[in-house]
Amino acid sequence: MGLRQSAAGALRDLPPGLHEVVPPSVRRSLRHRLDRYYGWEVGFDHHRTPTLEPDEENGPPGFVGIGVQKAGTSWWHKLIVDHPLVSERPSIHKERHFFARFGAEEFGAADVADYRSWFPRKVGTTTGEWTPDYFYYPWVPPLLAMAAPEARLLLILRDPIQRFRSGLAHQIRNGADHVGSTQAEALGRSLYADALRRWRACFPSEQLLVLQYEACVATPAKELAVTYEFLGLDTDYMPANLRAEVNRTVEEKARLSSDVLG
Repeated sequence: MGLRQSAAGALRDLPPGLHEVVPPSVRRSLRHRLDRYYGWEVGFDHHRTPTLEPDEENGPPGFVGIGVQKAGTSWWHKLIVDHPLVSERPSIHKERHFFARFGAEEFGAADVADYRSWFPRKVGTTTGEWTPDYFYYPWVPPLLAMAAPEARLLLILRDPIQRFRSGLAHQIRNGADHVGSTQAEALGRSLYADALRRWRACFPSEQLLVLQYEACVATPAKELAVTYEFLGLDTDYMPANLRAEVNRTVEEKARLSSDVLG
């Protein structure tokens, strides 16, 4: 492993306490100096697809989590890929963000092929991704329907007020500095009805499972069994730790006045 890869790996694997102390802007600058970009950043090369191992194949994802931001999607994705019939490459982020740029770029057959190449899996297993932004971006449903028409879609919704508060804090932590735009986007991500209509226009209802974050927290075993069954997985399997924290929220949530809530 080269020096850059080693340094990038060390940066990624900082102990939780230290990771939280280092400001996101500093971590981001260091990563970029090491030529390491996440899928949602300008500079990430979506054409540099992973090489298959001898016991792997690729193709359209078996499932795609489409939303929503700040609703436990990293936690739920971790529980899914814990299943022995699901493959995951630790080196590939759960959020592909592949379709983000096509709001302003042409999408074609070569892009379909690239997208399908991002899902290496062991033969006989399924795999997928979970990019919460997909639900919010209006151009994604028809593009995903072209690239993975048979994918099972997963959507976790959360109380829209609580999701707004968490989402706003998340965006501010990550460097958003235009107050109006930041608040408008955070609010827009909590307006579920219009986005859901767009998705249902492109995929049949039987391919979409809508979960409630609060129900997943209250009865995780029950909701996970529903999820496994939807994905065609053995529901007798259950991970050992259903409540292990993933991407713990560290920032203080936005306080909202009664005028805003009304």
